[in-house]
Amino acid sequence: MTFSDYRVAVVTGATSGVGRGAVDLFLDKGLTVHAIARDEERLAALAEKGAITHALNVRDTAALTRALEGVEADVVLNSAGVGRQGNILTATEADIDDLIEVNLGAVMHILRLLYPGMVERDRGHVLNISSIAGHYNFFGHTGYHATKAAVHQLSRQLRNDALGKRVRVTELSPGRIETEIFSRNVGRTPETEAEAWATYFEGYESLTVDDVVAAIEYAVDAPSHVNVGLIELMPTFQVPGGLTFDRRDQAAQ
Repeated sequence: MTFSDYRVAVVTGATSGVGRGAVDLFLDKGLTVHAIARDEERLAALAEKGAITHALNVRDTAALTRALEGVEADVVLNSAGVGRQGNILTATEADIDDLIEVNLGAVMHILRLLYPGMVERDRGHVLNISSIAGHYNFFGHTGYHATKAAVHQLSRQLRNDALGKRVRVTELSPGRIETEIFSRNVGRTPETEAEAWATYFEGYESLTVDDVVAAIEYAVDAPSHVNVGLIELMPTFQVPGGLTFDRRDQAAQ
């Protein structure tokens, strides 16, 4: 199955990062694209390019349901996501709720609404953006790790749910990408954007949005008998390995 077999795509997080890049890809391939995001100004720019836009917060399940009613999606890209600094020791109630409701809950609700139609029509492709944080342990961002690990398992389970149907599921698990998520973690202002760039990207050869969009194109354009289940993309100079062993002072015991 290739792009020529599909007609309609739904993209969350459509106004920035991977979601924004994917909207361009899907439009270029001739698909009707439903673009979901909160930023109305950026959505207006996508509407000018031909996308059908939906200004809503993916945490609003009722709004999602209204927006997707009657949509027969062939391709679904779950790209919307949030991150929070710190670990479970410092997390707030709002941090936990945001992470669970955006990174996992919204993904499941969108699939609850659209996946049955794919199965019924015997045609479709789900693309879930997870993270290497869902596969490897490193310090900080505990809630983010937990929700992305859940997306990993959900992606595997979806294949079981559609057994015998020509419905494919791809999890894209990237390392560090040059996107806005780091500046959003500390409150997006011109100052924090500059700070985030200097801290996380300056001097690093990070992934770009184009790198991930190319992987999306590869997975969707694979022959119909091929399901690309998991694509892990990392910068060549970034590795998930490493072992930390904290030695406790005998006197402190």
